[in-house]
Amino acid sequence: MITKDEIFRIGKILKPHGLQGELTFAFDTDIFDEVETPYFICEIDGIFVPFFIESYRFKTDETALVKFEGIDNDNDAKELSNTELYMSRKFIPENEDTDSIEAEGCDFYVGYHITDKDGQMIGEVVEVDDSTENVLFVLETPDKKEVLIPAQDEFIIEIDDVKHSIKMDLPYGLIDLDDPSLEEA
Repeated sequence: MITKDEIFRIGKILKPHGLQGELTFAFDTDIFDEVETPYFICEIDGIFVPFFIESYRFKTDETALVKFEGIDNDNDAKELSNTELYMSRKFIPENEDTDSIEAEGCDFYVGYHITDKDGQMIGEVVEVDDSTENVLFVLETPDKKEVLIPAQDEFIIEIDDVKHSIKMDLPYGLIDLDDPSLEEA
């Protein structure tokens, strides 16, 4: 059985392409093109399932097409639509840092819970804004506010991929910068 710590996210299957079972997927990293991997992994009903690659080709700079063995028509392909796509860590050379590969695709952290250094919940990552040089986590706080915090190594204490949590030591007051109740009268 494949476990979460044996894999890392490379993208997401979007939709079928054509009628022969080919699928379009958006990738966060193109490491799969740099190393030999016989299969990709999809999470189906909470179980990580390998799908052997028959062929793949790049479509754009952000998407590729993949054909899996045994997925031979549009109906079978539809079953995999909107599925996260993973690769086994065992195919990555030892000198390659999978953490930096994953950092290329920061959307990997959507759904992670951010806590402060004392373990208090700050919020859940609902989006990663990497449109500028300074990558930001877009959080939804427990009281349903949207907060932006820098996704900088210097603030990250620990990342737990099993628990989907990130412990951070953020500068004092950063979370409350946009709180209008703190403005002086």
